[in-house]
Amino acid sequence: MSAITVRKLDPQTHGRLRLLAAQHGRSVEAEVRSILDSATRGPEQNLLLALHAAATEVGGAEIPAPERTDAPRAVELP
Repeated sequence: MSAITVRKLDPQTHGRLRLLAAQHGRSVEAEVRSILDSATRGPEQNLLLALHAAATEVGGAEIPAPERTDAPRAVELP
């Protein structure tokens, strides 16, 4: 397991972390771990599918797609 050190943490931030940790019944270290885990966890669902579902719930949206007039370009592979 990896470890990190956070230097120069603002005392107010540390105080708020202590308060959050106490509210959740865990140590400050466990609270910081939980915050970092939540912040770096990916979405449970594909973002585009989640947006589609949210738009569908409120009736959707009609967005006209402009007709393409430009010709396809050739692909240049390295």
